Amino acid sequence: LQLLVCTSTLAWGVNLPAHLVVIKGTEYYDAKSKRYVDFPITDILQMMGRAGRPQYDQHGKAVILVHEPKKSFYKKFLYEPFPVESSLREQLHDHINAEIVSGTICHKEDAVHYLTWTYLFRRLVVNPAYYGLEHTDPENISSYLSSLSINVFEDLEDGGCIKVDGDGVEPTMLGSIASLYYLKYTTLSMFASKIEANTSLEGFLQILSEASEYDELPVRHNEENYNAELSAKLPYAVDKNLLDDPHVKANLLFQAHFSRVELPITDYVTDLKSVLDQSVRIIQAMIDLCANSGWLSSTLTCMRLLQMVMQGLWYDGNDSSLRMLTCLNKDISSKLNQRGVSTILQLLDLHPATAEKLFGVGSRLQEEVQRFPSIEVQSRVEKQNEGDDLRVWISLKNVNGSKRASGSKAYTPRYPKVKEEGWWLVVGNRRSSELYAFKRVSFRDVARVKMDVRIPSNHAHQAKLKIEDAELVVVSDCYLGYELAYPL
Repeated sequence: LQLLVCTSTLAWGVNLPAHLVVIKGTEYYDAKSKRYVDFPITDILQMMGRAGRPQYDQHGKAVILVHEPKKSFYKKFLYEPFPVESSLREQLHDHINAEIVSGTICHKEDAVHYLTWTYLFRRLVVNPAYYGLEHTDPENISSYLSSLSINVFEDLEDGGCIKVDGDGVEPTMLGSIASLYYLKYTTLSMFASKIEANTSLEGFLQILSEASEYDELPVRHNEENYNAELSAKLPYAVDKNLLDDPHVKANLLFQAHFSRVELPITDYVTDLKSVLDQSVRIIQAMIDLCANSGWLSSTLTCMRLLQMVMQGLWYDGNDSSLRMLTCLNKDISSKLNQRGVSTILQLLDLHPATAEKLFGVGSRLQEEVQRFPSIEVQSRVEKQNEGDDLRVWISLKNVNGSKRASGSKAYTPRYPKVKEEGWWLVVGNRRSSELYAFKRVSFRDVARVKMDVRIPSNHAHQAKLKIEDAELVVVSDCYLGYELAYPL
């Protein structure tokens, strides 16, 4: 006899056939409402579906243990056809925003026409009461859809994601970024209100944790006690009155990941994977917002935050990059310090003979170092016209690309998914903290990139000074402290 006791997540999320399924209770703790609520009937059906799977069993049994008052309710829905209703209304803002960005919706009436092609419209006619509609005559339905569209447009405009000009609509930078990274419009609206030109790392971590994508992060019963214990071990404080809030939990999980603190229970390991998985596109959206705003300092800080996510380490200047080496110990650190090696880039520049002398032939450290790319960068600047426009030609070469068995796969042992190496090319002025141009590239061995740069200035003399101070910064999206700066 094989018996498996598992959570609801495993019961309906994994292809796990069984002869008998026992659902011990139909409620779960909802952190938002701070009470136990019923599982959706679809989840119950999904769990039951594990019993008697084709090719595994001829028949199956499912037993639901439920409170007596709910017995007739479950009987009704288990033995009678179950209507499937539309959930589009709850997600309509993000759908409409994406269609505006793609150009499908350019006018207000386009949104109403778009809705007539959805499942929502089909169910609206069949089951109007479910959607708060009393009559199904064409005039009422048209009025309902128009009202729905107008409310969405108003919310998107208030959130800064679209511009409305009469009957015409067009996307803004925020709306385009939200659509590109499949983020909720409320997340980008929050970014716009909180991210500034010199936002700190702690500030970015707080903003990341407050993203709407973490609204549904599970906070189980009594987990606020675990969160309180975890908070005491971490560097950044959180609100002690909100320890049962999913965004506070997300913040703690990020800090635990960077601090490499042991998580209190197994459920937190699963939650951390979910948090990290979503964080990549959220941080990339933050980077795009900062870059489009011309904020060099915030852009670089946010890039370092993504490096931290990939490596599971805090960024503490470029000196922190050596901590990416899993075999680093006090003896090796001492030898490296004596040689003046404090970064992974300096370690990559060591002559092979010197490295062999320090660590031995074929040492584990040498093998691990070869997992990191060694990038050579060359740039050439062309003046475009009489104004301040520049064209920068950039050549990138991975010197040890042929030595790496992993190819362009990133070395991220602390990140739960396979990651391709990516690079940001940033042209900016550290003195004025201005960002002039920004591009993301991926390559294995060599790449040649063209960047058009416009130096914003009111006077030719100012433009000349800014050009003299401008530099090209090549930043890795996965290796901590991997930043190469070159004057233009």
